[in-house]
This record gives sequence, C-alpha cells and structure tokens, in this order.
Amino acid sequence: MTIDLYVDTSRKGISMAVATSGQPMNARTMDESARVYEEIVNTEARGEILGESLDTLLTRVGATLDDVKRVMVTLGPGSFSGLRTGVAFCQGLCFSGKRELYGVTTLQALACFAHDVAGNTPACTDAAGNKPAGTAAGKECAEIAVVIRARTGFWYMRLNGEEFFIETPEVIERIKNAKVKAIVADAPAQEDEALKAAFAEIGASVSPDTGKPLDMWAPLFSTVKPSLIQEANYIQPSYFEKLKS
Repeated sequence: MTIDLYVDTSRKGISMAVATSGQPMNARTMDESARVYEEIVNTEARGEILGESLDTLLTRVGATLDDVKRVMVTLGPGSFSGLRTGVAFCQGLCFSGKRELYGVTTLQALACFAHDVAGNTPACTDAAGNKPAGTAAGKECAEIAVVIRARTGFWYMRLNGEEFFIETPEVIERIKNAKVKAIVADAPAQEDEALKAAFAEIGASVSPDTGKPLDMWAPLFSTVKPSLIQEANYIQPSYFEKLKS
C-alpha cells in the first residue's frame, strides 16, 4: 500500500488526511473498493497532536509510516504558530529521504474544491485532475477563483494562478473581468452582501472551503515540485504586499 499524507495547519486547528496514492476522491475511473481515505479535522487542536493524529490515521487504514511516500502541506497565508508547526512536522517526516514533501499555498489547495453550476469539475481539468488537450502543463483554470477573509474589508484571493490581498471592490472587479464560473469561498465571503450579490450576478457556482476530502488536492502532485525546503507565508497581509514590490 502506498499512502499520501495531507496536512493543513494554516487555518483554525488541524486538518490531516491519509489516502491511497493515485486514487483521488474525484477520479471518474476510480475503483472505490481500492480507495483508502481517512481524515481528522479538529478546529480546536494545536500542533502538539500532529504526531498522535498521524498515528491514529495510519492505524485506521492499517498502514505504517513506511507506507507514506508523499506529503503535501499548506504554506498559508495563515497564522505564524500554525504554519510553523505544520511545515516543520512535515519536513521532519521527509528529512530521511523516504518520502517527498510538496508545499502548496492554502488558496491553491482550496481551488481544488471548485465545481461548476452542474456540480462538475471546471473545464481546465477533468475529474481526475488531468489537463485537456491544448492546455499548458501546470496552467490553472482562469474560471476558478478562491476568496477567503483576511480582515474586515480585505480578502485573500487566488485567480488564474496569482494570489492577492485586496479590498472588496477589487475582488468584484476581478471576478467579473475574468468571467469566473466557479468560486471557493469561506463563510465570511459567502455572507458578505456585496460579494454575494456579485457571485449571483455572474452566475458562478460557490463551493464551501471546508467539508470536502483533502485528497481532492491530489492533482497538485503533478504540478508542484517536491522540495524539503518550504517557505511558509507567516505574515499574512505583508506577504502579498511584498509580491507587488
């Protein structure tokens, strides 16, 4: 058995999952009987239980640490303590060279949760995460946007492979200009009256940023290079301001 490990400590608490490599939840051709998936989501947890959580998940699926060959960890934006703990934990798991470490931004991971109005994966990837003919390798679908709250009146946004720290009017302008069809939004974004009206106006489907299996991130293994050196986005707003400089 070959297992992938997914770890997200960039937001509230800890989300961790183990899954069979090559069998993402949204694959059309998946043999469900061959798929292994278990997760722990604890919004109150702290980093000290990461090791215990991994042991629990491996026990549930009848695997050992030696079965884990790939580790994916979110790099933020997020809190300093959460990211530092999560990234360091995953680096420790991969330091021996027995498994590869993949770092993805939180918004990049959340984009994998998008679906169109009909409930399908947007056109830039099929349900197995493959690019259709004519789409450049690694190119992200311009029809998908991710919007999550940064602070009052400001949002973290991912669109067409770029990430921003912007105010509400600019979010609305960008999603309209890009003709976005699918949006992943957290609860504050879904409840914001201006954003809610804009989402409805462009007819985009809106997917929640929680409640979906983390192995929906599996297509990112083919677009991100593994590296033991990962730089987390600890300081939230200034990270995006640095990108503009």
